[in-house]
Amino acid sequence: MTARTFLFLLGSSRTDGNTEELARLAAEQLPPETEQRWLNLNELALPDFEDLRHDGDGRYPTPTGNAATLLDATLGATDLVLASPLYWYAMSTSTKRYLDHWSGWMRVPGLDFKQRMGGRTLWGVTALATSDHSVAEPATGTLRTIASYMRMEWGGMLLGVGTRPGDVLGDTAAVARAKTFFG
Repeated sequence: MTARTFLFLLGSSRTDGNTEELARLAAEQLPPETEQRWLNLNELALPDFEDLRHDGDGRYPTPTGNAATLLDATLGATDLVLASPLYWYAMSTSTKRYLDHWSGWMRVPGLDFKQRMGGRTLWGVTALATSDHSVAEPATGTLRTIASYMRMEWGGMLLGVGTRPGDVLGDTAAVARAKTFFG
């Protein structure tokens, strides 16, 4: 059996916020030998994605800088966890920008990004300001659809309610689910 390696990508504009706290609680339940890498998308800022599909030959250059760091980390993981608070019923800007760059990575000659992503597992973790979890469906649906398109497994979305830092720990259902989320 192949060892699992988890990449946690934090997409919050707040450090140590409810989404990160919920993701870390879920990660604590992973077996001790499971490799975990945590990256903050705000610390590895990407430029806005530029669509080059219809310019010249439609190929994209090999990523450099923060994009190369994120690409290597993404391809080095068996499990990819996008931890983004719910902002206006969607993922944060930094999380969406990271996903937008996948479009370019799929067109880098010789990278075979889409084929290499197949079989990995995509997970989501988000904190929202209401107990009405249906408002997270746009974000959940986006990640589920991306997983399907990339031929990845969809692990699911861990939702927790919290506005002020630490509030999510009062969401007993979310805390309980976090303890078995990656199970």
